[in-house]
Amino acid sequence: MSASREIIVNRSVYGFCTDHRFNTYFAYCIAMELNRGCCGRRDSKREASTGGSLSELPYEVQACNGDRLSELPADLLLNILERVGMLDAIKTCILSRKMQKLPTMLSQIVIDLSSHDLVQMNGVVADVTDKILSTRSPQITIRKLKLKFFLSPSRCLSIGKSVGAAMVTQKLDAAEFEILSPRDLHLCTDAYRVLFAKQFNNFVRDCPDAFAGLTRLHLRNMRFGKSDIPIILSYCKVLESLSFLMCDAGIRSVLHVEHARLVELVISYGKFKTVELNRLPKLKRMTYNNWPYDENPLVLGVLPQLSNLSLGDACISQKTLKLSQLLATVPSVSDLSLEFRSEKIWIQPECPKELAPVLAKLRFINLDNLPEECDISWTMFLLEAAPSVEDLSITVWDHKCRQESQNSYSMKTDVKWEPSNPNFKHKNLATLTIYGFQSDDNFMGYVRRVMQAAVNIKKVSLHDRKVCTLCTDKFPHADARPSSYPQTSVQKDSLRKKITEASSEASRAVIQFSS
Repeated sequence: MSASREIIVNRSVYGFCTDHRFNTYFAYCIAMELNRGCCGRRDSKREASTGGSLSELPYEVQACNGDRLSELPADLLLNILERVGMLDAIKTCILSRKMQKLPTMLSQIVIDLSSHDLVQMNGVVADVTDKILSTRSPQITIRKLKLKFFLSPSRCLSIGKSVGAAMVTQKLDAAEFEILSPRDLHLCTDAYRVLFAKQFNNFVRDCPDAFAGLTRLHLRNMRFGKSDIPIILSYCKVLESLSFLMCDAGIRSVLHVEHARLVELVISYGKFKTVELNRLPKLKRMTYNNWPYDENPLVLGVLPQLSNLSLGDACISQKTLKLSQLLATVPSVSDLSLEFRSEKIWIQPECPKELAPVLAKLRFINLDNLPEECDISWTMFLLEAAPSVEDLSITVWDHKCRQESQNSYSMKTDVKWEPSNPNFKHKNLATLTIYGFQSDDNFMGYVRRVMQAAVNIKKVSLHDRKVCTLCTDKFPHADARPSSYPQTSVQKDSLRKKITEASSEASRAVIQFSS
């Protein structure tokens, strides 16, 4: 056993440890080591991966075979057990009769296994959920219930009935379902998606009490009927977060979302023609990725609290979006993230005067995966239209894993824009971050221009292109552009001088290159 690990175990056994990192690591060591030792099983592969066995624990722990653990105060044990996950907590508590009731006293019930593990243990999720919820005292508040499970009618019914009963008889602050489909995302046919949606609709109707108290819901691989989603939302009266992955209501369908409590909405890879958000008085965060059709993919209605908007798409058509129209009814957005999938720029540069009313409160801008051959000077129109922006982050990267096609589109770099006002000044921008920086005219000119305009800029952080090992493995013969990113301290100092020599304002900022 390493010295650090021995300290963790000893401190936790012999005295209360206030550092949550010590408690978490202690719980892991005890759960894994004592549980294996007590059951008399020695898996050589697992011993190799964890770095030891029960014999490596301190003598006092070995001698009592885990009884010292059960002698810890109950509140400390509960604090520790809540950090290792429900299933590991149950395994640990089997070691002692005194501890066997602890799982029913936990304030957090989290079963969040990987998809691979769920294939083998989906039934365990239902059984454990029923056992824990049916035997716990209603006097103990459940602060968090999070369950991930496959869409299986019988298992879902068991989980739904157990959770529904707990919703009625116990106090539950937050409840979350993440429901996986039995088919892989990219191998799931439309027929299966229709089937999964029907099964989920039955689940909702059969377990109304469970969904009435649900606060977070994640769905994937479902094709609903036209009226199904509004009906589902009517059951989920206190829902705060809703996520759809490869879900829709049919090809070129229109999704209308209205809900009194929804705070967060995430939609990715659906076949909706248009998503219309209406009467969402508490919605603060909206993410929409990969819309398939260009005509009004997103319509924002009455959203008085919308502050974070994230949009990502690989546009391969002539259609572009105007932010002045998209955000006309939501001038409250303070954090804007736009993802271009290394393809065509799909927003239209606009006159700052026309755009300024909807970007008045914008403080953070993130522009992700701009194609490498794109001139980034067009982004200046956002700074001119958003005087409150404090942080601008740009990533330039031909990320092949995210591209819709490995072929280059002819209109990919055709960004028509009017050059920014040379006398423009920005008083609030404090940080500029660029990933994919190269020491060429495109980037050097842009950094100089931003630093000249941003009179109070404090930090400029310049990074080389990001690296994706999956891209290298998947496209081994793809040509990569040679990098001109500065490698030595001499090269970096030279670039700093070139950037700052033309501007007294620029000389005040700290220019950082990644090491």
